[in-house]
Amino acid sequence: MSHSLVFERMIKAPTSEVYHALTNSSRLREWMCDLATTDPKVNGRIYLAWFSGYYCCGHFTSLEKDRTVAYTWYGKGEPRPTLVAITLSSHEEGTKLVLEHSEIGEGAEWEQVKKNFTQGWESGLGNLVSILETGLDLRIVRRPMLGIFLDDFDAEIAQKLGVPVSEGIRLGGVVNGMGAQAAGLQVNDVLVRIGNVDIKDSNALGYIIGAYQAGDVVEVAYYRGAELKSASMKLSGRPLPQIPASPAEMATMIEKTYAETLKKLSAVLKGVSEEEASFKPAPDEWSAKEVLAHLIHSERGWQNSIGEMVGGFEPIYDDWGNLPARNDATIAAFSTTRKLLAELKALYIETVALIANLPEVFVERKSTYWRLGYQASQIAIHLNNHLEQIQAALKASRR
Repeated sequence: MSHSLVFERMIKAPTSEVYHALTNSSRLREWMCDLATTDPKVNGRIYLAWFSGYYCCGHFTSLEKDRTVAYTWYGKGEPRPTLVAITLSSHEEGTKLVLEHSEIGEGAEWEQVKKNFTQGWESGLGNLVSILETGLDLRIVRRPMLGIFLDDFDAEIAQKLGVPVSEGIRLGGVVNGMGAQAAGLQVNDVLVRIGNVDIKDSNALGYIIGAYQAGDVVEVAYYRGAELKSASMKLSGRPLPQIPASPAEMATMIEKTYAETLKKLSAVLKGVSEEEASFKPAPDEWSAKEVLAHLIHSERGWQNSIGEMVGGFEPIYDDWGNLPARNDATIAAFSTTRKLLAELKALYIETVALIANLPEVFVERKSTYWRLGYQASQIAIHLNNHLEQIQAALKASRR
């Protein structure tokens, strides 16, 4: 004998938007899971995964545009496949969604599975309503903050730092006034545990801290060199930026951030020799030129990302990192500090123009537009962090 779970939601959004959010891999990541890849056609794949370690796979069994979606579901550790069927109907107040998760078995082996399905769909569908009506991903807005910047970490970096582990999160810096700074964490500390959960990499961070609320105090463990240290850290609330209402307003906001950054960079680099700008404070630390090259790469990457967001087809990366050879190649192409700065300025102009000309249909996709706006609001933090890195490298060059 099998059982079914049925969930209903009324969503203030067109059926076409709801259907897209149920079938497109990028949209599924915005409300349901952390990783997704889909081929929305009958017998086409649907693979979903979460940083918690849970995943499911299946195939679409039925699709009727803007009306029905059905697929098989076979999750990690589950006794056998089940079936998800979703029906959409248009109403004056929006779209009525009815989701039935069927073919659920009975007995002890299904008890926890059924609970997980119930909790997962209640949370997920609540977030679906939020992203379609307001653009807000509740997983982000409700998640507290440690107040840290992330940096590369692997076995080679661990060896250079004298850290005896190769899994964890290396800190690139801390945010003034937030929990990590108050707890005494600093650059190059490697965070390995929050509460009783070990941290393997940065992907797990959101899932781990998502179990807490702002104001909670958690025990963290981290390496400073070879020494394992611990501290009590108070989690901070996540300040939510005001997302500009239009691409033109967003472009103006970003243009202001870029202008301030270029002004600061010009002041810091004024009178700096090429030798000073090329000085590396340590073999594994960047020179001022290398930081400029990284900012160029970051801007090019963000432009690519914007195009992918608008297109609705975004890649999935298992990890991330910085390739020294890429910095070297960019410095070879733009040999002087002045030329590197000019390239960065040109890219900033290009990004502003790109955002100012985003199509209206993208703005109507509230969740993705909000995500872009949130990214734009965080740019200044990234730029200021690297500006401090340039200042430190130049200071070291004059010792």
